[in-house]
Amino acid sequence: MRILTLEIAPGSDLDEAALCAQYGISRTPMREIFQRLSGDGYLRLEQNRGAKVASMDLSVMRMFFQTAPMIYANIARLAAEHRRVEQIPPLKAIQEEFRTATEDGDAGRSALLNHRFHWKIGLMAHNPYLLTSLNRMLIDHTRLSQTFYRPASKGEETRVYKAVEQHDAMITAIENQEPELAVELTLDHWNLSLDRLEQFVTPDPLPLDMTAIKDRKHAI
Repeated sequence: MRILTLEIAPGSDLDEAALCAQYGISRTPMREIFQRLSGDGYLRLEQNRGAKVASMDLSVMRMFFQTAPMIYANIARLAAEHRRVEQIPPLKAIQEEFRTATEDGDAGRSALLNHRFHWKIGLMAHNPYLLTSLNRMLIDHTRLSQTFYRPASKGEETRVYKAVEQHDAMITAIENQEPELAVELTLDHWNLSLDRLEQFVTPDPLPLDMTAIKDRKHAI
């Protein structure tokens, strides 16, 4: 959670001894934690250099913006096709928590609940290959979302409320097993926050062809 909310910045070196003292555990379980977080994509372990939080440099972000819409769209399609009835109420419960967090202006909680919302849809797709990719992508998306859920203007605040409405519509499409609509809504949801996510990466124009990336946003 500290990584996802940017309390620990991308690319940071982790002080193993300090973390052991902070959490009251020895080095052996801490190293096991590092191994697990590395496997999940939160950390990178380097020989003789310790653990480093996964970076969000230009090459990583290039791949993120190219890949995210494809993963989200295919997850949405499969979720609408394969969802189980008993999976709908937990998704709706997460959505209500998400709605409350956005209304309260709690950016960190909103981003984490958005993470849980899309992860839950990933489970509903029942595809372990896509779920692995989704879980890795959500790490960076959640970190990027810290910007989206801190609106700096009335227009940006309106888009946050729009995101809540889109979640509602996505739930309905999945519940009604309408895969094409689920894909359309998911891509609209992605596009809603796209420019704000790009602003997180750099406040100035990115030194790459973002137009080409946007042209691929509907690739499925």
